[in-house]
Amino acid sequence: MANIHEISAGHLTLDKVWEILRGNYKLKLGEDARNRIVRCREYLDKKIASSETPIYGVTTGFGSLYNISIGEDQLSQLQINLMMSHACGIGERVPNEIVKLMILLKIQSLSYGYSGCKVDTVERLVDFFNHDIFPIVYMQGSVGSSGDLVPLAHLCLPLVGLGEVEYNGQRMSGARLLQTMGWEPIKLASKEGLALLNGTQNMGAFCCWSIIQATKLSNWADYIAAMSLDAYDGRIEPFYHAVHAVRPHQGQMDTADHIAHILEGSELIRQPKHHVQDPYSFRCIPQVHGAVKDTVRYVQQVTGVEINATTDNPTVVPDDDMVISAGNFHGEPIALPMDFLAIAMSELANISERRIYKLVSGTRGLPSFLVANPGVNSGFMITQYTAASIVSQSKTLCMPSSVDSIPTSQGQEDHVSMGANAGTKLYKVILNTERVLAIELFNAAQALEFRRPLKSSPIVEKIFKDYRKTVPFIDKDTVMYPLIAKSVDFLRTESLE
Repeated sequence: MANIHEISAGHLTLDKVWEILRGNYKLKLGEDARNRIVRCREYLDKKIASSETPIYGVTTGFGSLYNISIGEDQLSQLQINLMMSHACGIGERVPNEIVKLMILLKIQSLSYGYSGCKVDTVERLVDFFNHDIFPIVYMQGSVGSSGDLVPLAHLCLPLVGLGEVEYNGQRMSGARLLQTMGWEPIKLASKEGLALLNGTQNMGAFCCWSIIQATKLSNWADYIAAMSLDAYDGRIEPFYHAVHAVRPHQGQMDTADHIAHILEGSELIRQPKHHVQDPYSFRCIPQVHGAVKDTVRYVQQVTGVEINATTDNPTVVPDDDMVISAGNFHGEPIALPMDFLAIAMSELANISERRIYKLVSGTRGLPSFLVANPGVNSGFMITQYTAASIVSQSKTLCMPSSVDSIPTSQGQEDHVSMGANAGTKLYKVILNTERVLAIELFNAAQALEFRRPLKSSPIVEKIFKDYRKTVPFIDKDTVMYPLIAKSVDFLRTESLE
C-alpha cells in the first residue's frame, strides 16, 4: 500500500519533503486544508460581487495594466490569457524531480486558504503529483519577483489542456494528457490563474532540492577528506577539541569532532610523522567545512519558512475581510541565501580540489600521479585537471544573481530578485561539487592503497571496501571517465553511518 501524506496547514519540514519524494508518497488533501480553500473561495466570490473597488488581478489587468478594469463576463478568460501569455520559458528543461517538488510546494501554499483557488484546481494538482505527471518547465524566463511567473505558467497550463507534459516517459500535449486520463480541463475562476502563477515555488523547489543535496554532500565531504588526510599521512592535531574551543563556531567544532570520530582507530593517523604541519587544505578542514555547515544550517532555516508560506498576490484574508495587493511573491528572502549557498558549496569543491592536487603531487611518500610506474603511465594526472576545470566553472557561477535587477512591466515591477537565476546556478554548483568530491574519493582510495599494510580507521576502511566493489585499484593507465561516473553514482546511492 502506498504511503500517504495528508496536505494540511501544518508545518512541512525539509526532511518530510524529501521523504515524500523519495518514498513515492501519494498526496491527499486533508479536511482542514479543503475547508480553508473553500472558505477563502466563497469569501472572494462574495467580495467580487459586493465590491465596487477594483481588485488587482481579479477585476483588473496585470502588472502595469493594473488600471484597466475587466468586465465580469471576462474574468475567467483573463486567467486563461494570463497563463498562455506568460508561458515564455526557454532553455533546458527543469528536471522532473524538481518539477514534482514545484507541484508539492504549490499545493502546500494554496492549502493555507489565502489564495482564492477552487478545490477542484488544487485537487487536479494533487492528481498530477500522484500520477507522476511532469509538466514541461524551462530553466530560463523568471526574474524571481512577480513570483516565478514563467515557469509556473508552464507548470499549470496542462490543468486547462494547454502546454506539455511528460507522462510514463512520453512527452505529450496537455490536451492529449487530459484525453488519456479522462479528465475535463479545469475551468478557472477569477484570480485562479494569478494564484497559480504568482508565487515562489520554482525558486523554492530549486532551493529545497539544493539544500537537501548540500546537506548530504557536506557530510560526504568530511568522510572523503578524512580518507584523503590518512592517505596523505596527515596529522590529527588540527582536529583536537582544544583548538576549536577557543574559536567556537558551531560548524567548525562539529567538523573537527566528526573527522576525529571518523578517524578513530586508524593505524595511519597514529604512526610517527616527519612533518610538523599539513597544507591548509588538510589543516583547515574544520574551518572551511565548518563554515559550509553553518551556511547550510542558515539556508535550511530560511527554506523552511519559505515552503510553508503563501507567496502569491493579492493575499485574500477572509478573517480580516481584506484582499491585499502586496509583495509576498518577491524572491529576495531566498535569492540571497541561495547565492550564499552557491558560494559555500563552491568553496567545498575548491578545498577538495586542492587535496586532490596534493594527493597526485608525488609527495609524502606517494608516487607521482598515484601510479606505481609513472612515465609510461599518466595515472591520475588528468583527474586533477578535470576537478580544476569544474571548480573554475563554479567560481564563475558564484557571481550573486540577487545583486542584479532589471525593471519589467513598463517599470511597475522596478526591482526584481533574479531568484530563479540564483536557483538554477546553485543547482549547477551543487552538481559540480558532487563531481569534485567524487574525484577526490577516486584519488583518495587509490592513494590509500599505497599505505598498505597499514590501515585507516574502521569507518574509512568500510567506505573504502564498499567503494572498491564499484571502482577498482588502477595499476596501469585505463579509460578513466566511466570510473569517475561510477564514483558520482557511489556518492548518490551509498548510505553513510
